[in-house]
This record gives sequence, structure tokens and C-alpha cells, in this order.
Amino acid sequence: MQQFDSIVCLGQTTWEGDFQKAVVQLMTELSVRHRVLYVDYQYTLKDWAMGVAGRQDMPVRQTVRLKNPLLKKTFANGSEVYVWTPPLMLPVNWMSPKAHDLLVQQNVNRLIKGLRRVMSQLNMTRPLVINGLNPVFGLPMLHQLNECATIYYCFDEITIINWMSRHGSRYEPDYLQEVDAVVTTSETLRRSKSLLQPNAYCVKNGVNFELFNQAYQLAQQEPVPEKPIVGYLGTADNRINLELVGYCVRTMPDVTFQFVGEVHEPSFMKLLAVYPNVVFTPPHQPAELPPLLAKMKATMIPFVCNEHTYTIYPLKINEYLAAGLPVVSTPFSLLDDFAGVVELAASPEDFAQALRKALADDAPERVQARIAMAKNNSWARRAEEFEAVIQKVPAAWATESVSG
Repeated sequence: MQQFDSIVCLGQTTWEGDFQKAVVQLMTELSVRHRVLYVDYQYTLKDWAMGVAGRQDMPVRQTVRLKNPLLKKTFANGSEVYVWTPPLMLPVNWMSPKAHDLLVQQNVNRLIKGLRRVMSQLNMTRPLVINGLNPVFGLPMLHQLNECATIYYCFDEITIINWMSRHGSRYEPDYLQEVDAVVTTSETLRRSKSLLQPNAYCVKNGVNFELFNQAYQLAQQEPVPEKPIVGYLGTADNRINLELVGYCVRTMPDVTFQFVGEVHEPSFMKLLAVYPNVVFTPPHQPAELPPLLAKMKATMIPFVCNEHTYTIYPLKINEYLAAGLPVVSTPFSLLDDFAGVVELAASPEDFAQALRKALADDAPERVQARIAMAKNNSWARRAEEFEAVIQKVPAAWATESVSG
């Protein structure tokens, strides 16, 4: 029997944005059967100053309460999620551990005070807390919301994330041992976190199937581009294998390589911008991506193979497949689920050869196999898997005794 009347999700990312976010997609699907309150990104005074100056996109008025910080998001299926913007926080991430730990408690106290008011307003009295990769706030927030249980939703390796590793890597070990369970998005992450939290489960990333499958429908109406396009969605950062991508670009001048998203690796732009067959497209809202995918002939995930990428289960892989597009990837992680559907290639030469093969891999049965796999990996399916985990947490879901 369910022991909670609502789900309160503490995120470390904004609800809105130019890319699909695992925690946002999961909360959207869980809201079909549960009341959900999402605690948005904790903006600091520094963020606010940059927002006022027009240098950063942020909810300036909501954070200082000149506008209602509580929004209700309603979705096509009739479900809804409440999204609450916390009050402004002190910028403490740059500080030494001692100073940080002292002031982060003040930030947490400020957040809890406001959050309790919002929960009271929404009549949420006994929540299940789901913490989305935010152990720095999560640890001091334990047992402060009358929660029945806390699940840590770990969708990345925190020790590798530049801006989070400084303090997050200090807080996470203790947090893992205090929560009721941890859910990771890859099997490699699950193995790692299970060393400190035995109740460790894996619920892999999903896909907004209905959205990305629109690209397949649009592609039927699109004129064939003069040059075939190989696409990459997402941030171009230090995960990208520059040597491999550079080789493909140089040896495949008859193919256009399109990168859609932010570029966080300066050498990436410097290396590739000189080639006429490379196109950089700014980030787009998720709803704007299908028309871009519809023009592509194949897609790629050219990640380096290292300790960080080994823990990744990429969102983009199922987004590509939902569009019916061939996918070529390096063997950066455990991708056994996609055997026979996604082509793996490790060396630059093999990757270029695999892309050539993918550009011709458009048989109807192959396209439908890709779409079927993505549909089976939808966020709706992942939400069901996550609920199955919740039912394994005794504090969140009591087993009904059968009387004789």
C-alpha cells in the first residue's frame, strides 16, 4: 500500500531548457498517477545579477517574489506538475569546504521554509522525496519534510561533473548511506553506487517517443538533401572524440556533419569550423528538434571511451531511434540492449566505414526495428519501472498482509 500522498522532487536542473532532461521527463510521466511538486534549480544572487543584466536566462521576477514562484504545468494527457522556484540562494560553490558547509545550511534552511509553505498550500503532508543528483542539499534536508522515504535519482557520475564535483563528491557518499534507495540510469552507475547503498536499482533513460517519432513522419514529406546529413544532438564537450570526428569529416567531404547544441569544448569548434561540410546549429527547444532530425540520414554518438563515459546511458540514442534513423556509436559504455540495431565502431577508420554503411541502411524493416526499440524504451515505460522500484522500498510502500 502506498505510504505517500505526493512526490516532492528536488532537482539541480531547471524544468525548462533547450534539451530533454531525464528527471523532468520522469516527473512528467509519474504525474499521471501521482501528485508531483518539482523544486526548480536553486538560483543564487550571482545568477540573479546576471539575469538582471541580461547575461543569463533565469526567472528574475519569480526568485524575488515579484511574480508567483509556483506554476502548474498541464500536459496533453491531463496530468499536471507543480514547479516551484526557490528563493535566491547565497553563491557558495566556490568556497572552501568549511565555509561552504556553514553557509549551505543557511541556503537549505531558506529553501525548506519556503517549501513547507508551498506543500501546505498544496495539501502535501506525507511526501516521497526524489532527489535528482543534488546530494549537497539532499543530505541536510533529510527528515525535514515529514517524508516517508527518500530515493536518490543518480543520472550521472557526480565526481566528473566540473561544477558539482567540488562539494557534491564530498556529500554523496554520506547521502547514499542515509537514503532509502538509489536509482541510477545505467548499470555501470548502479554497480558503483551499490557499494555504499545496497538498495540500488537501474532505470535507464527513456525517450519522449511521440515527440521524436514526429521526425519519421516529417521525413516522408522532406525533399532529399543534396548532401546526406549525419547528425549529432546535444552538447559538444570533452566527451567527444575529436580525433575520430575530425577523421570522418576530412575523409567524407560528400557528407554534411551537423552538430545541434551548445559547444563547450573550444578546440572542437576550432578544429572543425574550417571544413565546409560541418554545420553548427544552436540549441533548440525539444519540440523544435523533429524537423531537424527529419533532414538527417544517419546519426552518431562519437564519445571517447573513458571512466566517465562508461557510466553514461545517453538520452540521444533512443531519440535517434524514435526518428527511425541509423545510429553509429563508439563502444563507450554497456550498450548490449542495442545489439543488432546500433552499429559500434571504435577506431576513426571503422567509424567512418560504419557511417557509410548507415547512410545506406534505410530498408523499411530496419527503420521499423529502430522505431520499435525506441517505443519500448519510452519514458512512460521507464516511469512504470521506477514505480516498481518504489514498491520495493518498505517505507514508501507497505506490503499488505494476508489474513488467514
